[in-house]
Amino acid sequence: MRTLREIRAGKPALYPDQAVYAAFACAEFGLEFEDLDGGSTLVFRLATPSRTVYFGAGRCSWYPQNNATAATLASDKHFTNRILSDAGIRNLGGDYFFLSGRHRGLRPAGHEREDAFAYFRKLKGSAFVKPLAGSRGDFAQAIDAEATLGRYLDEVAAYYDAVLMQPIVCGDEYRIFLLDDEVVYAARKFRAALGGDGTHSVRELLIKHNAMLTTRGLSAIDPDAIAPDDLGRVLARAERWEIPGRTNLSAGGQMAFASPGSSALAMAQGARRALGLRAAAVDLFTDLDGDPDAAAIIEVNANPSIRLLEELQRPDLILKIWRHTLSALGLLDV
Repeated sequence: MRTLREIRAGKPALYPDQAVYAAFACAEFGLEFEDLDGGSTLVFRLATPSRTVYFGAGRCSWYPQNNATAATLASDKHFTNRILSDAGIRNLGGDYFFLSGRHRGLRPAGHEREDAFAYFRKLKGSAFVKPLAGSRGDFAQAIDAEATLGRYLDEVAAYYDAVLMQPIVCGDEYRIFLLDDEVVYAARKFRAALGGDGTHSVRELLIKHNAMLTTRGLSAIDPDAIAPDDLGRVLARAERWEIPGRTNLSAGGQMAFASPGSSALAMAQGARRALGLRAAAVDLFTDLDGDPDAAAIIEVNANPSIRLLEELQRPDLILKIWRHTLSALGLLDV
């Protein structure tokens, strides 16, 4: 039986994560795994002697136990917030704005690019903005000036059709992974950081970090959003300098297993139920703006990555998630 490490090191050596974990689960559960794309494993099938199902990499759903309506609602951050608010679950709220005039006649007034600036002023010139249907922290950043907001909207418009603008809040960020109401894991999220070498400045290290983001299809960190004095600093060897904003693993953030407490876990479970998902990763803030009793949902992910479990050497949890998936598909007995 092949281990996760053996599958990861196979040929071709670079697999999409979901294909690696599917192949690992098939090896563990006695199912057939077959690549259908000439070795890329971007399209593959899983099978028993009597049943076959197909999966794809990229933006294809990894969790067919989620119905299409629930997953689509969760992919829109505004829809998610409205549903959570209706269910009485605190979230970060905000408003959405489209970045082009296309389809303008098919949507309500008050959500165009020019309206974004009025809402920004309503938030007193400081806001957190991200693509309405984005993921992996792409183009998620704090904005503190109208000129910066204008440049940001211009750049994002090349990749997305709408953004969500929210007030800036502070707190401890967690991810809660749920299968139905079972908490599979909870993890604290930390900002990405540059590591010093005693030679290069923050600006130079940021150039290298941004190159990495670009190869992963993610937006670069805007150096103009960082204080000039910080950019010019030369970090000592092994010194860490936190990059403002993103905590996503794909953007260089860090995560460690930790529980936010029972009330926050219950909030995550309520968010999952409100959206009608069976598998979900709920991101939330605790200790909101310094209040130890305050928490709020950031977003609910219906198609979350589980790379963290491989990095923290928990293949048992990867198998737990895939057993739930394969059972929902009828490939395994519950």
